[in-house]
Amino acid sequence: MSLPLEALVKVRQQNIALLFCDYLKSHQVQTQVVKETDGFVIYCQQDQYEFARQEFEQFIANPSHAKYQQAAWHNGNITALDDNTPSLLSSFKAQFFQHAGGVTLVVFALCWAAFMLSNFGWAQAVFYHLQFYPTLSVEAMLQAPHRLLGPAFIHFSWLHIAFNTMWWWQLGGSIERLLGSTNLFALLVVSALVSNVGQYLVDGPNFGGLSGVVYALVGYVWWYGWLMPEKGLALSTPIIGFMLFWLLLGYTSFMPINVANTAHLLGLVSGCLFAYGKFCQTKWLN
Repeated sequence: MSLPLEALVKVRQQNIALLFCDYLKSHQVQTQVVKETDGFVIYCQQDQYEFARQEFEQFIANPSHAKYQQAAWHNGNITALDDNTPSLLSSFKAQFFQHAGGVTLVVFALCWAAFMLSNFGWAQAVFYHLQFYPTLSVEAMLQAPHRLLGPAFIHFSWLHIAFNTMWWWQLGGSIERLLGSTNLFALLVVSALVSNVGQYLVDGPNFGGLSGVVYALVGYVWWYGWLMPEKGLALSTPIIGFMLFWLLLGYTSFMPINVANTAHLLGLVSGCLFAYGKFCQTKWLN
């Protein structure tokens, strides 16, 4: 039986609208997507409006969560796209910028700018200005404070930067959208500082990469999702297992390259502690 429907929200992308509708259908909520000139309107049955609104707030904060993909798979509907559907490239660009906030995009751009400059003949200059201090001292830090964080923006291969910036965009974007730019920026600064200083003390100044920060994001999302699962920020168990396995693998002799193991470990620990601090702050405010 068809029930009265009420407009819930308008989105720009058809695939986002359809994905959320599939999720609502998995909860036995009737839905419909109506195309308008500037987007797609999601309708839901009137008696489930408040439930749908709350679910959409969680969905838009993390639309890539596995439960939404699983709902679409189980629903099994095939929707024909009309000729006005955005191209694959434009759809990718829209999703890329929608997922990432200002901090996420700036750090992403800085990493790629430094990498491209290095590949076009300025490698020595980039490394000289961003590497950690050859000798750590108060005087050196006062003269060039940016070097405390600088190594995070240096990458040495295409695989290196692709891996790090992909995870930064995915996890950093989710954190920034759900918890705000200030929270992500603080996590970036603290984890880069801790991982860079620790790596320097163990192996000296010749290192680089955003991976210490990436492991901080992994630790943060992992523990935040465990401590406050109702917030919708989480990593699947296989992903956590893969990242921990990769961390442990760096301490073995199987890796053909030098790995900044200390930066990875300290980044992970700092991210976990940061999430615990956020949990305590939330509970105290409530």
